[in-house]
Amino acid sequence: MQLRNYMPKTLFGRMLAIILVPMILVQVVTVFIFYERHWDSVTRQMAASLAGDIDFIVTQAGANPDQDGLRVLADTASRYSDIQLAYSQDKILTPYSQPDRSAPYAEEAFAGVLDSKLEYPWWIDLRSDPDYILIHIQLAEGVLELQAGRKRLISSTSWTFFGWTVGSSLFLFCIALLFMQAQVRPIISLANAARQLGMGRQSDDWHLQGAKEVRLVGRAFSAMRHRINRQLTERTSMLAGVSHDLRTPLTRMRLQLALMPQSAESTELQQDIDELEQMIEGYLAFARGEGTEKTASANITDVLEALKQGFDRTHKNKLTLSIPETPLPDFPMRLQAMKRALENVIGNALRYANHTEVRTKFRDDIVSIFIDDDGPGIEDGFKKDALRPFVRGEQSRNRQTGGTGLGLAIANDIVLSHGGELTLHDSPKGGLRVLISLPV
Repeated sequence: MQLRNYMPKTLFGRMLAIILVPMILVQVVTVFIFYERHWDSVTRQMAASLAGDIDFIVTQAGANPDQDGLRVLADTASRYSDIQLAYSQDKILTPYSQPDRSAPYAEEAFAGVLDSKLEYPWWIDLRSDPDYILIHIQLAEGVLELQAGRKRLISSTSWTFFGWTVGSSLFLFCIALLFMQAQVRPIISLANAARQLGMGRQSDDWHLQGAKEVRLVGRAFSAMRHRINRQLTERTSMLAGVSHDLRTPLTRMRLQLALMPQSAESTELQQDIDELEQMIEGYLAFARGEGTEKTASANITDVLEALKQGFDRTHKNKLTLSIPETPLPDFPMRLQAMKRALENVIGNALRYANHTEVRTKFRDDIVSIFIDDDGPGIEDGFKKDALRPFVRGEQSRNRQTGGTGLGLAIANDIVLSHGGELTLHDSPKGGLRVLISLPV
């Protein structure tokens, strides 16, 4: 069992815990010390003071007080002790009872002091009246009834301190919460921009903000994004320029070949020229894999259905498309690039197999596309190399066919640029399974 298993997973949650846990500990310790030391001391002093005044009144009244003495004593107690008293002749205090020991601490402390000071039976009531304390004392021939203010026994400063402690803590916590949200917001924005870049999507709404450290990371991210985009643009421009320069001599060669008499040598030369043009087209297709096409929200089901219609015209009854009943969600993608990737993978499967099945699944914000065929497959040791550019799979596929070795590489490049993953596995049909996972 590790502590990190119980820690918050998000940065905001951890920052909240860093502030909240020490604050709670400080408040708990403060309140505990206050209740154990201050409140206990103050309550006992107030209880002793009130019990002392009551003991003085009972002592002055005596066991059989007379009416004149009681009037003087009542006037003195009201003036100097804020205690009202009355005497009921021939009354018996029944039933005699002690206070409930589950009562508040002040009542227990007061009862304990009265036990030690009074020799007469007594009874107190702190619940029936919200402003006064009632004390009844059984004398020899009657009951002495006293009424004192609750403030003589219960201090309001305790609840004032408790309310101030809790209120100030909540107020400071709300302020800290606002500041934390302001600090976490730029980090979340930067993380979303990085995620969009990893998926090949635009993140034009992101701008530099936040603390000094966050801005430092933001500047590094902006520089990295600029270098990546510049590299992709330069790569596409370079290959486009090279292909244009190569097409010029090839065009002259093709024209000269057309004017020459037909022979075995001219036929072989024509095949070489066609192969060179095919290679140039492959290089351009690979360069366009992460091109400048804008992303747009689309549904992968529509892309697959459109591809199936095209393949059915050339490969009848060789392709099966299984779509789940629950519709797949739309998500941003470069539509032409995604069509090219799926067309390469499905076309490759149809070229080498008798039957190909394509099915989709959506789970945990991931759209998975399974492409299974019953062809010869690819050896386990060659699966990773098959995704590299210019690597041909004739070792495990038909040796009479083959291209430039860019089909799977282009598809893998496009899937990676969308933040997804393309992996090769053994298919239950006996051939190759291509699994494409795309984040929504």
